[in-house]
Amino acid sequence: MRVLVAGIGNVFLGDDGFGVEVARRLRIRGGLPEGVELMDVGIRGMHLAYRLLDGYDGLLLIDTMRGDGPPGTVYRIEHDPDAPARGSGLDGHGMDPGSVLALLGELATANGVRRPVGRILVVGCEPASLDEHMGLSAPVAAAVGPALLAVDELLALLLESPAERTGDRPDRSAARRVT
Repeated sequence: MRVLVAGIGNVFLGDDGFGVEVARRLRIRGGLPEGVELMDVGIRGMHLAYRLLDGYDGLLLIDTMRGDGPPGTVYRIEHDPDAPARGSGLDGHGMDPGSVLALLGELATANGVRRPVGRILVVGCEPASLDEHMGLSAPVAAAVGPALLAVDELLALLLESPAERTGDRPDRSAARRVT
């Protein structure tokens, strides 16, 4: 069983550094279950896509995301890897998770890999500001603790019920909240 936890974001764009901060706190805290790898992706989306070609039973992405809540709202989403992909929009330093996953699909096809990643879950946080500055806003900084709890819960879910990388999956919407 292999699961990758990936913190994504740009620390120079305020709340966009949320995923990186959660990954940093996970590293400091330690104690991740056996088989779980932690990666501070930052803005290196292409590196993440290539890393995923190694094959993982599960992927847990941590990033900011726009939803319907106030700043600091923590979301738990499941991504459907079989949903139609958006264009990869190759930008090595500005790839959002959707673009990374689209690129991963293209790379997997080019390398003859059917499905390099099983189940994909996301812990997202509603940003207050993505302007050029360092540091998280107060509501997003306050969301780091709840996000750590969400990571623990979703890791347990991934480790208990992994999707088969090569198996068929039930139909799902492109993204849905995980309960």
